[in-house]
Amino acid sequence: MILGLTGTIGSGKSTVARMIHELSGAPVIDADEIAHRVQLPGGPAFREILNEFGHEIVAPDGSIDRQKLGEIVFRDEAKLKRLNEIVHPKVRDEEIRLLEQLRARPLVVFMVPLLLENGLQAKVDRVAVVVTNDSVRRQRLKQRNGWSDSEIDRRLSAQWSDEEKMAFADFIIDNSGSLDETREQVRYMLVALGVQPAPGEKL
Repeated sequence: MILGLTGTIGSGKSTVARMIHELSGAPVIDADEIAHRVQLPGGPAFREILNEFGHEIVAPDGSIDRQKLGEIVFRDEAKLKRLNEIVHPKVRDEEIRLLEQLRARPLVVFMVPLLLENGLQAKVDRVAVVVTNDSVRRQRLKQRNGWSDSEIDRRLSAQWSDEEKMAFADFIIDNSGSLDETREQVRYMLVALGVQPAPGEKL
């Protein structure tokens, strides 16, 4: 079974994915990690991104400074569209390869921030949406990324809202509270999916 895991930025998708893996042993296909990998030096998108956005986005270690690149594209819809045109096909190729490789496993987590926006729900059997309240989200993003409210607003505007995503959800995980509260919701979801626990775990 392929479980599509999504949520707006700062909702805690990675935390939920880690809990699913710990409780069930399910492998996680992380679209963000794949997108990062294809942009590394020598990766399939690296040279094309530099040609498009210039060498000023290169960090001292020779990699792409994702913070600088984000500041460019999230202020200009045309540039964001162009970056997506470069990166998304290469990410999609790797996602499809991994999905085919892992499809026979009892459960595979396919974690994609823009799963629904990009119409990828057709690739999964069930959809889980991670949500959180706005104040918690903003606090997390300010602490983790150092973003201002205006920068957070820009990033959120490129994604569907929690409410829009929830309309497509088979499961909703509210990650506004404690980790224990989130873990209990994950346990409930895994039981509903009929997933066997990982060795040493109980559902």
